[in-house]
Amino acid sequence: MAEPRTAEFTDAHGIAIVYDVHPATGPARGVVQLLHGVGEHAGRYVRTIAALTAAGFTVYADDHRGHGRTGMKQHGDAARLGRLGPGGMRAVVAGVWQFTELIRAENPDLPLVLLGHSWGSFLAQMVLNAHPDAYDAVILSGSAHRTVRDLNSRPLNARWKGPDATGLEWLSRDPAVWKEFAEDPLTTQVPLLKLFGPVEAARIYGRPRKDYPRDVPMLLMVGREDPVGGPRSVHRLADDYRSRSGLTDVTTLVYPEARHEIFNELQQDEVRADLLAWLDKHVPARD
Repeated sequence: MAEPRTAEFTDAHGIAIVYDVHPATGPARGVVQLLHGVGEHAGRYVRTIAALTAAGFTVYADDHRGHGRTGMKQHGDAARLGRLGPGGMRAVVAGVWQFTELIRAENPDLPLVLLGHSWGSFLAQMVLNAHPDAYDAVILSGSAHRTVRDLNSRPLNARWKGPDATGLEWLSRDPAVWKEFAEDPLTTQVPLLKLFGPVEAARIYGRPRKDYPRDVPMLLMVGREDPVGGPRSVHRLADDYRSRSGLTDVTTLVYPEARHEIFNELQQDEVRADLLAWLDKHVPARD
């Protein structure tokens, strides 16, 4: 089995973006571009990446602007992790697209799946609006309809606030996830609004564009207790993709009792099985 490799590309502002390539086990049937969330990094997706590679997908996963290894190279200070730097949100989205072009150049004959979690799912929505014919399938986890009404701007742990709260209960019901996140030197618990500032944070808002030129299949996966958007918000997003964008193959899966990080939840095996079953249907293995 081929070993993962780590590489870099330089964005338009001179920032080195660190990424990993995890080769498929056996002949590749497709490629997944994985986009992580705010305050974290690609290294938190080990089990999901392993499931994808075992199923025949090569996975490309970067640490976005200001985050993880990219953020440490950019800032040289863990206290500044999560801060985007020059170009802000627009530069992050441009970097995602630059990464897509790199992936396409290295895998010109394979289907490309865009998989984004949380903020990564918002970035996926943005790059899909700009390049709606670039991807063969899209998966959004822990996402939301990016409107003031449907995207929660309040403290995400408010529902679990108490004298013994860690502040990370919103992520998962599994206390081990809270501990791992808190002890990870490449994560930050600073809220998005403080990290990005009000102007850049406001750039997250937007809706799916009208009349996509390509009918790309889409899977939306969300925990019922997810405080970022939750099922109601995600159903509105799905409706927008159907009615505004004209997509005909939009599936929404809601996981009972699950919180934000469904790939780190108590039913994570079920979540990954659903992900792979959907991919089997939409990106079938080659003969």
